[in-house]
Order: sequence, then C-alpha cells, then structure tokens
Amino acid sequence: MKASDLFTLPASLPFGAFFAPDETPWSWVSRIQEALGAFDFGPSFVRGQGSLHVEGPVFIHPSVRLPAYATIIGPVYIGAGTEIRPGAFIRGNVIAGQNCVLGNACEFKNALLMDRVQVPHFSYVGDSILGSGSHLGAGAVLSNLRLDQKPVAVMVDQQKVGTELKKLGAMLGESAEVGCNAVLQPGTILGRRALVMPSMAFGGTLAAGQIARSRAAVTTFARRD
Repeated sequence: MKASDLFTLPASLPFGAFFAPDETPWSWVSRIQEALGAFDFGPSFVRGQGSLHVEGPVFIHPSVRLPAYATIIGPVYIGAGTEIRPGAFIRGNVIAGQNCVLGNACEFKNALLMDRVQVPHFSYVGDSILGSGSHLGAGAVLSNLRLDQKPVAVMVDQQKVGTELKKLGAMLGESAEVGCNAVLQPGTILGRRALVMPSMAFGGTLAAGQIARSRAAVTTFARRD
C-alpha cells in the first residue's frame, strides 16, 4: 500500500520533500517531526488575544481564526483560512493545511491534517494522517496505543503488516468520514470516501467507497465525484 492510494499532499503545504507518495501511509507519521524540524518558523508568534497560550516554534497564517482561549505548543504549522475553536489543545508536531477546523475541546498530537479537514468537536487525533476533505463527527477518537503497548500492525490485503511503531493512530483517505462517538483502533486505514458509522469501534482497513456499519457489516456505495 502506498500513501498515494489514500491521499495527495496539497500544494498549500510546504513539506513536499518529506512526504513521498510512494511510501507507506504510516511512514508519513514518522516524517511529521522531521518536516517541522526543517521548517523556518521565523520570528516567534505573538498575538495578544484573550488567554490563548502559544509556546515553542509555531507558524500561524495571519488569516487563521483564533479563539479567546486554546493551547498551542510547537512545533506547529497552521495554514491559511483554518479555524481553531475554543479549548483546542495542539500539543506538538502538528501540521494543518488550508481551511481546516481544529475544534472545541479537541486534542491534536503528532498529526498531519491536509486541506479542508474538519475535526469540530470533542475529538482526539494522535499519530494520524487525515487526507483532504476528511471529517470526524463529534466525539470521534483516533486511538493510537494498544492496550498491551505492543507495536501497532496494519492490515494490507488481509495480511497483518508490522509498522514497528508503538504509537500509530489512523490514516484517513481523502473525503473519508467517521461518525459521532466512533473509535478507530490503532493502525486503522480508511480509503478515499470510506465511512464509519457513529458509535462503533472499528479497526483494520476499510476500502475506498465502503461503509462500516459494524465489523460484520461492510457495504459499498457509489462514490461522489
């Protein structure tokens, strides 16, 4: 499986040298810190507004909509037109593209969000890649650590493939959606426009254009252009 099977890094993000399309999608998780480490953040971010707390190397485009209170700990890159909502906790190694929503009471850690990604309410996104146009319903969680803390494996062509990563969340293809209060288990892969229904736990790989209603009920629907 290649990253290009799920998503394409948008031109809006200045990190193309670090995210090769022919690499595995889970290898991109390990590239986030490296990409931010090579980025020239310039002068420290300063914008007096409410109790917004910003520390470390942080780039926030001037067009970003900021709340009165949130915590942003670098390294972090936030692209143009993105909205950060009250109570967001962005705690290092986070890249967000253009026109994203980093929602109220949501936590982000070591994550790459491409353009138009929406995580609006009460979610956790750790060690994950979210393709352009993907969306998490309220309360959706991308779990990144096994209960036994063993390295995470992914499912490729119905075979387990080791990643050697102790922490690995989910990789969402472009326009994939996760319903409210759903939990994606560590190493979950959703294809382009794959959907996970609300209030369920899902793990493994869901092919492009499929809907997971339960682990035993996966259906295919016509993809939207």
